Amino acid sequence: MKPLTLVAVNAGLSEPSSTRMLVDRLTDDAASLVRSQGGDVDVQIIDLRDLAVDIGRSLATGFATGAAGDAIRSVEDADALIVATPVFNASYSGLFKSFFDLVDVDAMEGKPVLIAATGGSPRHSMVLDHALRPLFGYLRTVVVPTGVYAASEDWASTSGDTATLSDRIRRAATQLVALMPTGTVRHAVTSQTSDADRGEQRVHAGEEAGIANFARLLAGD
Repeated sequence: MKPLTLVAVNAGLSEPSSTRMLVDRLTDDAASLVRSQGGDVDVQIIDLRDLAVDIGRSLATGFATGAAGDAIRSVEDADALIVATPVFNASYSGLFKSFFDLVDVDAMEGKPVLIAATGGSPRHSMVLDHALRPLFGYLRTVVVPTGVYAASEDWASTSGDTATLSDRIRRAATQLVALMPTGTVRHAVTSQTSDADRGEQRVHAGEEAGIANFARLLAGD
C-alpha cells in the first residue's frame, strides 16, 4: 500500500524565510494528523527560489523543463497540496504565479489545497480571498475553508497573536487531512478508477465536508 503524498510549495525568497517557517508548521501538523489516524504520508517541500531560472525558461519555451518540470509533476501527482507565498504588492509573488501557470489544469481538478501567505502587516490578510482562492478555484482544486495568513507580529514571542496562529494552523491542517483519502481508499481509487473519477471523488469529499463547489453552483447542478 503506497503512502499518501503531501506536497508543499514555498514561494519565500529570503533565508531564513517566514514563509518557509509557515510551510514547515503546516506540513508538520498535517503529517502528524495523518499518522495519528494510522496512515502513512510522504512529505515533499518545493522551494521555488531554487527553481527560478528553470521556471523562467519553462515559461519561455511553453512547457516545464529541468527541475521545474520535476516539481510540476510532483504537484500534479500529489494527493494534497499546501501552498504559501509572501505578499508582494497586495498579491502573490510573481514567481509563485509563474510556477502555477505551468501546471496542467486537468491534473489539478478536485485536488485538496491549503492556501497560506505571509506579510509584514495584518492588513494584507485579504490576499487569501482576493488572490489565492480565485487562482486555485480556476485550477479546479478544492480549497479548504481556513486559509492561514501570518503577519510579522504573529511570530513574536511576547506580542502578536501566536496562540491564534497555532489554532489556525491546526484547523486548516485538520480540514486538509479530512479531504485526503486513507491509504485503503487511495489504493482502491488508483487501481479501479480514472483520473477524472478521482477528481470527481475529491469534489464529492469536499462537498460532504461542507466546502462549496462553485463550478457546480454556477452550472446550476
